[in-house]
Amino acid sequence: MMLMLSNDDGYFSPGLACLAETLSTIAEIIVVAPERDRSGSSNSLTLDRPLNLRRAANGFYYVNGTPTDCVHLAVTGMLDTQPDMVISGINAGANMGDDTIYSGTVAAATEGFLLGIPAIAVSLVGRELAHYDTAARVVTELVLQFEKRTHTLPWLLNVNVPDISYDQLQGREVTRLGKRHKAEPVIKGTNPHGETVYWIGAAGKAQDAGAGTDFYAISQHRVSITPLQMDLTQHSQLDAVGTWLTGNTT
Repeated sequence: MMLMLSNDDGYFSPGLACLAETLSTIAEIIVVAPERDRSGSSNSLTLDRPLNLRRAANGFYYVNGTPTDCVHLAVTGMLDTQPDMVISGINAGANMGDDTIYSGTVAAATEGFLLGIPAIAVSLVGRELAHYDTAARVVTELVLQFEKRTHTLPWLLNVNVPDISYDQLQGREVTRLGKRHKAEPVIKGTNPHGETVYWIGAAGKAQDAGAGTDFYAISQHRVSITPLQMDLTQHSQLDAVGTWLTGNTT
């Protein structure tokens, strides 16, 4: 297999290095990642300037753009053959619930999926971030299972792994996205020039974290695996919006 790896923390991140080292034991690895931390960049593409592709001393390629740029550039221009899978991570922190809307980690995997390639986004959930090896081992198992797949359509999987040793994991669970409370307010401050500046506030705490959600699986020391889709249509409101537009209230 040939696996293309990316992330949103930058090509120098320890999670990416751990993932590449572990997966290189079972597959050919190509790494194309942002030149700097692009967390929270979501699915943005750089359209107002050209992109540069360079190679670091460790063999990883890096791009002066977003995670989406990295995957798009690699798949549609750099690589001679299409990779068997795109894997994004290991992210330094959770990507659960509403996080997936903003996540550059998920965005890199999503770009692979939109280009017709099975994709996995993987994140390590915890404060100390001491067990990247656990997440890398989980992904390796998923890739080996993927080789034995019976389905033909590409999947987009959002995987969150508790920051604990592998032998402490309590299994894996297919989950739905939970939901967070609204984000904390921006933090207002003053820079050295006396100008007012604002820092984006922290993400909200978990609101919908019941059984079946990614939040709940992580709280039970289980790996959360959530299949994602790109259809943003609110199907339950199609009739209501149609009625509103025609003014027909009967």
